[in-house]
Amino acid sequence: MLSFAPSTKIENELKMLQELFVETYRDLEDLSGDEAKYLNRFALISNIGASTRIENAVLTDQEIEWVDTVLNENGKTTAYDEKRTFILDKLSKDRERSIEEVVGCRQVLTTIYLQADELFPLTEAVTRGLHHDLLRYYPEAESHAGGYKTASNRVVFINHETGEHRVVLDPAPPGIITSTAMAELVKWYNDTILKHPWPLLVATEFVFRFLSIHPFQDGNGRLGRALFILALLQSKDKYLTGISSFVAVDRHIEQNRSLYYTVLHQCSAGKFQADSTHYNLEPLGWFFIKVIKSSLADVEIYRQKYTNLQKLSESSLAVLSCFKAGKEKRLKVADIVTETGLPRRTVQYALNTLTKQDFLQLLGRGAGSRYQLLF
Repeated sequence: MLSFAPSTKIENELKMLQELFVETYRDLEDLSGDEAKYLNRFALISNIGASTRIENAVLTDQEIEWVDTVLNENGKTTAYDEKRTFILDKLSKDRERSIEEVVGCRQVLTTIYLQADELFPLTEAVTRGLHHDLLRYYPEAESHAGGYKTASNRVVFINHETGEHRVVLDPAPPGIITSTAMAELVKWYNDTILKHPWPLLVATEFVFRFLSIHPFQDGNGRLGRALFILALLQSKDKYLTGISSFVAVDRHIEQNRSLYYTVLHQCSAGKFQADSTHYNLEPLGWFFIKVIKSSLADVEIYRQKYTNLQKLSESSLAVLSCFKAGKEKRLKVADIVTETGLPRRTVQYALNTLTKQDFLQLLGRGAGSRYQLLF
């Protein structure tokens, strides 16, 4: 069972949210294979981008979409090692750490989306394996990827103007306390996720307890958010499970990043507790209700975008493909005319259409204006 008794107010909110789950699920029942793939890719790219940027990576969603396209060339998944030099040359090596985080996060989320059922019951070995995949492309993490921490990993806020150091999170110490807490957490999760009437609250407690333990030397935030998605996919609620592959939860955590950290701190005052009943978890439940609601609203927006994509003319598709050939191109009309060989008037008409339908955005005015892909 949960470590806290949900209030009547939050249970009433969850009942209303459940109605949205059912409504969204029924709306998505008639998805074609291509549209389902389109929506899932939107969720994947958005979650990768947001989760890594929350930890201060710098790649945009457009750049991550390009990386994903490169790694799925000709419909076949390609290992990052084979494309690493090409990707770094295009995105510049000063952002290599961000790229390594993005590719690792992509691998973990892809595994979770494709193998959620097979990953239940959850084990410590699975969480360690996911952590290893998260950091496998970061050479400096080779010694600790997939292994529990061996040194303290306090999260400290430093005010460089005043010199103030403030502990944001004082997690479980390394060693027996961390390993015991993880064993207890995994057992509790397996015993609870299929039985509790509110799996969203189970996912909430699960991710918070994981973050409060902070079992790995680094990568805990990214892995914790991935495990939250895994919990949604592993619940017995067919409506929640059925829509979770199409919602970009991390996109809305990123948009509320300051509140996210404030609420995490509110739950525990930044201190690990061996007894989870000492946490105040309902505020985090409210936070996740908010971001799930916002995420559900995205689904209809991207369904409309998919519909618009199917209706584009051949010339509009040709213009759009100019932008997808590179990581984050900003092109003038003259560049597109040269690349496509289409008449200038045709290109301008296509650009107007693509801008109105939010496939592209116009930057600047007059002779210096350029267009850029929107994700």
